[in-house]
Amino acid sequence: MKHEEKVKLAIAGGLIGLAAVVLTAFGNPGNMGFCIACFLRDTAGAMHLHNAAIVQYVRPEIIGIVLGSFALGVIRKDFKPRGGSSPVLRFVIGFIVMLGALVFLGCPLRMVLRLAGGDLNALVALFGFIAGIGVGCIFLSNGFSLGKAEKESSTEGVAFPALTVLLFILFMAVPSLFLFSETGPGSMHAPVALALLAGLAVGAAAERTRLCMAGGIRDIFLIKDFTLISGFIAIFAVTLIGNLITGSFHLGFTGQPVSHPMHLWNFLGMFAVGLGSVMLGGCPLRQLILAGEGSSDSAMAVFGMIAGAAFAHNFSLASTAEKGPGVNGKVALVAAIVILLAIATIVTMKKRREG
Repeated sequence: MKHEEKVKLAIAGGLIGLAAVVLTAFGNPGNMGFCIACFLRDTAGAMHLHNAAIVQYVRPEIIGIVLGSFALGVIRKDFKPRGGSSPVLRFVIGFIVMLGALVFLGCPLRMVLRLAGGDLNALVALFGFIAGIGVGCIFLSNGFSLGKAEKESSTEGVAFPALTVLLFILFMAVPSLFLFSETGPGSMHAPVALALLAGLAVGAAAERTRLCMAGGIRDIFLIKDFTLISGFIAIFAVTLIGNLITGSFHLGFTGQPVSHPMHLWNFLGMFAVGLGSVMLGGCPLRQLILAGEGSSDSAMAVFGMIAGAAFAHNFSLASTAEKGPGVNGKVALVAAIVILLAIATIVTMKKRREG
């Protein structure tokens, strides 16, 4: 059974790695063929939620991921509307996860893609991500939980996928409603049809296999199970091969696409993402998949990420390429990690008293 799961995860990971290579070849920024944090940030900018002119574009990949998960969830009877488990805390944690990702400049998926492109800054970030998950596992082992989700109406479950459909219709029918970058990463994108198709494929594959890097590392820590992580190993391998074939592999710390060599802040940024993802029960990709399956809790986490992206750029908290985070971003990230640790501690102590 485990072997079967690993094979399916490897196939799904290979598909995502291939999608990332193809999307990059057709216009997406280098080492950013697929990045949930970057895509949510760009979409937030396109919707006038932040004023960073170089990162504004409605990313069809996000819409495709949600709809791919929703469609396969309905087909496989995995679509189960549920929620009500600490929605405000999930919003706050999602907000902090996005802040950490934008200090590093990428989500866990992009971290793997950057590694496969030779960006050694992502290796530093990987250590931070693992450390954050390790701390999160200590809290899980001591009873941390945001609570049990309850069954909800189909209307509630369909709401988030329906919003993504509405966004796509408006994007295609009335593009003047949105902002579009003329320079920078937001101006670089694959054709809409290809991006949407890639998103649908990734959404379906991730829904089918429960692909989640945070979950994979968490399982290694808690139950010594390496099954889930095999999907991300496949993403790395396929992307690495693709980069070598296309000449896009460049080993080093400097001169990497949309990256910075500020090691401490790369480490701490992904520490926050790792810890927050464990507290939420999944990385940003997993939250989108669960939202597509009808989880209003995960939808709240995604809304938190979108708000975090807007806040980070409106208040100069996000890193810039080459230079890294400014003073605002450094202070905000440290404060955010303290808040995450405080939430985890308070919730854990409460659960232990109740238990």
